[in-house]
Amino acid sequence: MQKIIFYAGIFLLTLISKGMAQENSFEGRAKLISKRIDSIVKAEKEALKEQVYIIDKNLEEGIINKSEAMNLKQKAADDSAKAIEEKVSLEQQKLEILIQDKINGLVQYDTVKKRSGTTIIIGSSTDSISDVTEINLGSFKIYNGEKEKIRRKSKRTTSQFVFAGGLNNLITEGEDFENSDFRVWGSHFYEWGLTYNTRIFDNNNLLHAKYGFSVMYNNLRPTENRYFVKNGAQTELQTGVVDFNESRIRNVYLVAPLHLEFDFTPKKTNKDGKTYFRTHESFRLGLGGYGGVRIKTKQILKYEIDDTKIKDKQKGDFNMSNYIYGLSAYLGYRQTSIYVKYDLNPVFKNNVVDQNNISLGVRFDFN
Repeated sequence: MQKIIFYAGIFLLTLISKGMAQENSFEGRAKLISKRIDSIVKAEKEALKEQVYIIDKNLEEGIINKSEAMNLKQKAADDSAKAIEEKVSLEQQKLEILIQDKINGLVQYDTVKKRSGTTIIIGSSTDSISDVTEINLGSFKIYNGEKEKIRRKSKRTTSQFVFAGGLNNLITEGEDFENSDFRVWGSHFYEWGLTYNTRIFDNNNLLHAKYGFSVMYNNLRPTENRYFVKNGAQTELQTGVVDFNESRIRNVYLVAPLHLEFDFTPKKTNKDGKTYFRTHESFRLGLGGYGGVRIKTKQILKYEIDDTKIKDKQKGDFNMSNYIYGLSAYLGYRQTSIYVKYDLNPVFKNNVVDQNNISLGVRFDFN
C-alpha cells in the first residue's frame, strides 16, 4: 500500500509539473490570454441577453412602451460593446508584452527533463531567468533564481535525502552462507534518512565527509516453516505447529552513518570565469560505517485456522543486541549506487553461536 501511495504521488507530481510547464511557456500563456478573451466576450453576451429578456418582459407586462424598450435595448448593447472593448484591450496589451518578451528572450519555456529529475519553472511574463523560481522534483530543492541555484549547488556542504533497499541475511559462525536459516530472496532491508556532504578541501572536489542520521529496517524470514522463540537468554528457531503463510522478524534501528566519499565530479567554470564545484554528477565511492541503537523488534506470523486468517504480531527484545555498529560502502554513478553493509556486533546478545547481519542492495542519494 505504501508503494502504491508513493508511485501515485510521483505520478501526480509529474502531471502537475507538466501542467505548470505548459502554463509558463509562450504558447501556454498566449493560450490563457485567448481563453480569457473568449470568457470575457461570452460573459458580456450572457449579461446582455439577460438584460434584453428583462426589457421584453417589462414590455409584455406594459411597464414600458415599445419605444422605451428599443432605447433600453440599444443602450444595453452599447454598454456591453464598450465593456468588451475595454476588457479585451487589457488582454491585448498583455499579449503584446508577452510577444515582446518572447522576442527579448525573457519568457520561460516548457518543463525540461533533467537527469536529476523534473524541473518546474514558475515566473511571470516579465521575469528574466535570474528571477524565476525553479522547483526540482528529483532533488526536492527549490531555487529562487539562477544565481541562488549556482550558489547553493556549489556550497561546500550540501544535504541529501537517502533511500536504500535490498537483500538482508545473517552470516552464522561456522556455517556456509548457502545453508542460511533465512530465505535469501525473502529477507529484505530498507533504509531512509538525511545526510550532509562536506567537501574536505577548499579547492579540490575529490574527498568529502558524508554524515547524518538514518532509520534502518532489517527483515529476516526463516526457512522451513520456522519462527523465533525466546528461551531464557537464548533465542532459537522452532518449527511451527501450523503452516505459516508468513514468518518474519524485523529490527528497527536509529543510526548515525559516517563515510569518506570520493566524488569524481569535475570542477566547473561559470560565465565570469569563476570556478565552482558540484557533487553527485559523476562516479562516487563511499567507505565508512555506522553506529546506533535498536528502537523496536517485532515478529509477524500469518496463518489460517479453520479458514480463519490470523495475523499475530509479537513485540519484544528477543534477546537482540540493543546497539548496532558496522562497516558500509557504496559505489555508483550520480545518485544511484550499489550498497553493502555488515554489522560487526552479533544480532543476538547471548546466543552460543554468533550471527551477524549483512545487507546488499541499491542506494539513492537525492542531492
